[in-house]
Amino acid sequence: MTSDARLLIVHAHPDDESIGTGATMAKYVAEGASVTLVTCTLGEEGEVLIPELAHLAADHDDLLGEHRITELTDAMAILGVSDFRFLGGAGKYRDSGMMGVESNQRADCFWHADLLEAATDLVTIIREVRPQVVATYDDFGGYGHPDHIQAHRVTTYAIALAESPSFKPELGETWSVAKVYWTAFPKSRIVEGITKLKEIGDESEFASMDPDDIPFAVDDSVITTVIDGAAFTSAKFAALTAHKTQVTTDSGFFALSNNLGLEIFSEEHFRLVRGKLPSLGQESDLFEGLNLA
Repeated sequence: MTSDARLLIVHAHPDDESIGTGATMAKYVAEGASVTLVTCTLGEEGEVLIPELAHLAADHDDLLGEHRITELTDAMAILGVSDFRFLGGAGKYRDSGMMGVESNQRADCFWHADLLEAATDLVTIIREVRPQVVATYDDFGGYGHPDHIQAHRVTTYAIALAESPSFKPELGETWSVAKVYWTAFPKSRIVEGITKLKEIGDESEFASMDPDDIPFAVDDSVITTVIDGAAFTSAKFAALTAHKTQVTTDSGFFALSNNLGLEIFSEEHFRLVRGKLPSLGQESDLFEGLNLA
C-alpha cells in the first residue's frame, strides 16, 4: 500500500468506529495508508455500563461526552489512528439519542443540525485530507439511529459540495472522492453469530433474537467489499474494550468467550456506492482499481 492512499471514515458516536470499522482502520494504518476518522458527536446520551461512573450520564452531571473523548483517544491509540477529529470541533453537535426521546428534541442535537452547516464542516476536512475513499453509514444509518442517518446525509452532501468549484473556494481546492462505501453487516454473519452464541449457552437478549428482526442486517447479495481483518481483530476488540462505559465483551454479540467475537468479526463488510467494482464481483480492498501514483 502506497503512503498516498487516504481513507476518511465518518461515524456518529465514539465506539461506532471500533464496532463497524476497527479492523479496517487498523489494517490500512499498518499498510501505510493515511486514515482519518471524523466523529459527529461526543455520544453524550449513551448509557453508562460502569456503576461508579453513572454520575456522568446526561440525566446526572452530563459529563459523559467529555469522558468519551478519553475513551476514543485510547481506542485510536490501539488501532494506530493518529488523525481523529470531531465534526466542527468537540461538542458542536450533541448526541441526539433515539427517535422520540426528549434529547432528540433538543435544538443543539445533531439530528436537528443545519444540514448545510454540518456538511460545510465536513467539506473543510475533505478538502484538507483529500481522501480517495470515504466510508460512512447507509441511508438508514445502519439501524435507524437519528445520528447515524444524519451522518449519512451530511457525508453525502459534503462529498458533492467538496467537488464543486463554486462552493466556498475559501475552504480549499476542490476534491472529488473516487470511491464511497456504506458499512454493512451481512445477515449470514449475524445468523452465524446467534447460532454460536446459543451453542455456548449465551442467554443475552441478542442471542434470542430473530435475524429477520435485526434492523442492521442486510442481505448478503448487496455486499460488494469484504475486508479480511483477521490479523487485526485483537486490536479491534481491544479498542472496543477501551470504550468502557459503552461496550461489554462479556456476553452478547461481542462475546470473547471461546474466541467467538474474534471469529465472527474477523471480516468487515461494505457496500460500494460510488466507483467501479472489479469485473469478477466482490473486492477485498477499498482502494482496489484506483491509481494512487
